[in-house]
Amino acid sequence: MFDSSEKRLKEGRLLLRLAAPLIVNNLSIAGMQAADTIMAGRLGAESLAAVAVGGSVWFLGFTVCLGLMMSISPIAARYYGAGEPEMIGRYTRQGLWLAAVLGLTLFTLAQLFVQPVLNHLGIDPGFRDVTIGYVRAIIFGAPGICAFLAFRFTTEGIGFTRPIMYMSLFALVSNVFLNWVLMYGHFGLPAYGAVGCGMASAITMWLIAIAMSIYVSRKPIYKALKIFDHWAPVRMPVLKEIFALGTPIAVTITAEAGLFSAVSILVGTRGADVTAAHQIALNFAATMFMIPLAISAATTVRIGHAIGSGNYARARMGGMTGISMCIVFMACSAAFLLLFRDVVVSVYTNDPSVTEIAISLLLMAAIFQIADGVQIGAAGALRGYKDTKMPMLINTFSYWALGFPLAYLATVTYRAPPSYIWGGFVLGLSVAAVLLTVRFNRLSKRCMEPD
Repeated sequence: MFDSSEKRLKEGRLLLRLAAPLIVNNLSIAGMQAADTIMAGRLGAESLAAVAVGGSVWFLGFTVCLGLMMSISPIAARYYGAGEPEMIGRYTRQGLWLAAVLGLTLFTLAQLFVQPVLNHLGIDPGFRDVTIGYVRAIIFGAPGICAFLAFRFTTEGIGFTRPIMYMSLFALVSNVFLNWVLMYGHFGLPAYGAVGCGMASAITMWLIAIAMSIYVSRKPIYKALKIFDHWAPVRMPVLKEIFALGTPIAVTITAEAGLFSAVSILVGTRGADVTAAHQIALNFAATMFMIPLAISAATTVRIGHAIGSGNYARARMGGMTGISMCIVFMACSAAFLLLFRDVVVSVYTNDPSVTEIAISLLLMAAIFQIADGVQIGAAGALRGYKDTKMPMLINTFSYWALGFPLAYLATVTYRAPPSYIWGGFVLGLSVAAVLLTVRFNRLSKRCMEPD
């Protein structure tokens, strides 16, 4: 190794300090998803299936917006490391213009096409109409969450992650409370069921966007960025840079998230029990994924700061540390699933048919978790180097040329047991993990070589 163990331990501590609020943020998001799943499950398998399929449709669109906005983080990290804070504010302002366009586009597309698309896919008629209602409700929050992301990735890029944690905790409380009010009918309101779940999420998205904008405008640490010092028109060169970096990121994360969402939608053709079990297993696996996801984001920032200051040795060490931490956590998560997956399922449902299927799927989740940790750690490290095009190609190939065809064959062609469907996840994540790690190793070494 090129650096001492003492320096690696120090880097690990700094990375954890940066990642800790992001871990709370991601677990809060997972908590909202878990609350949606559990509270919908109490309404029956059909409502749970509607939230599962509708949430997958929403998430496909959201990940595109997330990836584009995520480009603000490595850009901000580079300028922060180089000591140019006013440049960060310029990108934030343009990010808000982009957020408005993305949010309104997503809203319009969903309102026009969600019904014909779900009808064409053959989603079980038993919960299809409720699924459509859920998507049309949650999509009202799209402009709000996109605006929040502009502020979120700015503050992440400068390494000040605590406000992200504050907003996520507020969102968790808000979402659960509004679910209780709107899904079950309280304070004189009717019980909207699964559609109320979508309404609660949309309202929460707008609340955190407003709260984050107020926080950024008043906190002294953001003054040097001069985000609100003047109104700025659309600046195409800045937006072009955001798009150039963000589009491959969007394709990369959509390739993975899209695989899970697309398979969830396909599973919706297999009936309410299979769909509900799939949602339970996927929800828990996604919850565990939130911690390496936070470490990955922190790794991006640490590498960006190091490269901005010209320290490529520290950048490589930060990437290796981040990947290692992701592996360790996901190994522990896999062991937990192997030992306690029946207990996990009992939290979500007491339906014996759903329980049996969900337990078999969590076994598959335990198999792919370490690969999932490796690939997200390596992807975060590569974003720190602003290397986004090759990861995009790797993920697209791994998930859609390998993983999705296998899942499709198992789901639709051969009507195989649900655990076979998840074989597509195992294959796609494993190949991506290997290729992304090799890419990081070669790139980080090459950047350290003298010209």
